[in-house]
Amino acid sequence: LAGEGIRVAVIGRPNVGKSTLINRLLGEERVVVFDQPGTTRDSVFIPFERNGTKYTLIDTAGVRRRAKVSETIEKFSIVKTLRAIDDTHVVIYLIDASEGVTDQDASLLGMVLETGRALVIGLNKWDGLTEDQRDKVRRQIDVKLSFLEYAERYFISALHGSGVGKLFESIGALYRSAMIDMSTPRLTEILENAIKAHQPPLVGGRRIKLKFAHQGGQNPPVVVVHGNQTVAVPGSYKRYLMNAFREKLNLVGTPVRIEFKSPDNPYAKKTRKSATNIAKSKAGKDLGKKRRAPSKHR
Repeated sequence: LAGEGIRVAVIGRPNVGKSTLINRLLGEERVVVFDQPGTTRDSVFIPFERNGTKYTLIDTAGVRRRAKVSETIEKFSIVKTLRAIDDTHVVIYLIDASEGVTDQDASLLGMVLETGRALVIGLNKWDGLTEDQRDKVRRQIDVKLSFLEYAERYFISALHGSGVGKLFESIGALYRSAMIDMSTPRLTEILENAIKAHQPPLVGGRRIKLKFAHQGGQNPPVVVVHGNQTVAVPGSYKRYLMNAFREKLNLVGTPVRIEFKSPDNPYAKKTRKSATNIAKSKAGKDLGKKRRAPSKHR
């Protein structure tokens, strides 16, 4: 898929308006809208260009609830959706706001989180909701999708176009955040300032020492932090650092992954080496004794 510009996967449950949204983004009827239970068509790849930037939209068939389709079809749909996510830079996850945030939405979004892809959530059919219904959906988002605090959210109507322009404009910012180049001095500076504001905890009476940071990857951005006793860094402090890097680097819509590295214990290597040398020396002496031992039978 190299050379196809910014790759954007549109995913979600069936019939939430994915193909309608893509047609709206393209400005023409390029995707046939399917409304058949258990449809297992392949993902559709649609290249296009806007304002000098190349994109490839990936339309998936969607994943159905098990009650409405066989387990085989559901697994097939999940595999296709995960492949589409792996092939992409940015994920647009579409939710039918008239149905609210379902448990399956939360489950599929959990899969997106695991891949680390940049994410924008579109709440579709928003124009058809009353204010009370909108408040209910907002509360559902806060409760069921609290693990996606980094994700961008837009309230849209794929059919009528409201909010779609802003959603599309966000794709560029998400892509730049996911593919950011981060210098070692800048990452180390952010790390040092975060430590000054909130030091790592003590472990066995000793303070965890975090020394410097460098980039370890893109899509998602990976920060490698070097220090001592890093295996003991608690999850709460790791989240604190992730938020610090995301804020200071002005990252939008993408998670940040942190990998901790500790130097090998040089004393452990010396101990192993000494033990090996002692064993070799002892074996050599024993062999020498055997060679010099006089024969008992002359």
